[in-house]
Amino acid sequence: MGAPAWRWALRAARLPVGGGRAPTAPRRHPGCGPAAPFADSASSSSRDEALRDKRVRILSRGLPKQKPIEGVKQVVVLASGKGGVGKSTTAVNIALALAANDSTKEVGLLDADIYGPSIPKMMNLKGNPELTTKNLMRPLKNYGIACMSMGFLIEETAPVVWRGLMVMSAVEKLLRQVDWGQLDYLVIDMPPGTGDVQLSVSQNIPIAGAVIISTPQDVALLDARKGAEMFRKVHVPVLGLVQNMSVFQCPKCKHETHIFGADGVRDLAKKLGLDILGDIPLHVNIRETCDSGQPVVISQPQSDAAKAYVKIAMEIVRRLPVPPT
Repeated sequence: MGAPAWRWALRAARLPVGGGRAPTAPRRHPGCGPAAPFADSASSSSRDEALRDKRVRILSRGLPKQKPIEGVKQVVVLASGKGGVGKSTTAVNIALALAANDSTKEVGLLDADIYGPSIPKMMNLKGNPELTTKNLMRPLKNYGIACMSMGFLIEETAPVVWRGLMVMSAVEKLLRQVDWGQLDYLVIDMPPGTGDVQLSVSQNIPIAGAVIISTPQDVALLDARKGAEMFRKVHVPVLGLVQNMSVFQCPKCKHETHIFGADGVRDLAKKLGLDILGDIPLHVNIRETCDSGQPVVISQPQSDAAKAYVKIAMEIVRRLPVPPT
């Protein structure tokens, strides 16, 4: 296949599938020589522009329209490009901190990680949701936080071996078929990466803001940047970054060690033009309290770790738009 044929194949691949006639190979007219590109440049440019306009119209028709979750004023998503950076631990403690900062606010927590739900264990919740008369699931509640997770619907040790379409259907049900009541904030713990779940959530519901969690480690920062750029592409405001596991302090001598590096997230925030919402230390109490189902914000509210989460929650609220009335 020569170079002109390759160009045509690439152009054809960009066209939407199923719309209009299939593209035909361009004809070469007799007598067309080296001067042909100049003669056809105007018409080629016009055709390209028409194709782009058609593609935009088709895509705009195909995108789902954002529909608010009934009873929920503002949605905040916590995301990370890389797994294992403490995103779920942060989501749980941020949800609790939002409630602790203002006792008049109702807060919910949605575990959108279908393959690896961890909210049930961290929030010390077990059991199946009850159904309302409208066949909606009632969230399970602990520490004043309404929670919903795939972990409530399957056995604790059962793997979820599903393809993408089934996962998307499950996410849709967790968003739309739950009776959240009246919530001021719904915190969504997103799965790692920038795939189907992230796009589905971002395109189906209005999101007040996204928070990116990362450790200062270079490998984690590469994916954190991708996460931030993804939200920008789907027009979700990024409220800022959280630097997790920022420093380890020896419990005996109090010497501080930057195990995952120092200020990596701060440097990334400067490059992206975003704010740092706060730093969370690498502390054994944070891990132990979540493993036991008693997150540090609830069980040790006077600790430095709990105060770090409370400060970050305040920074999040400060950057949120005015909620609808």
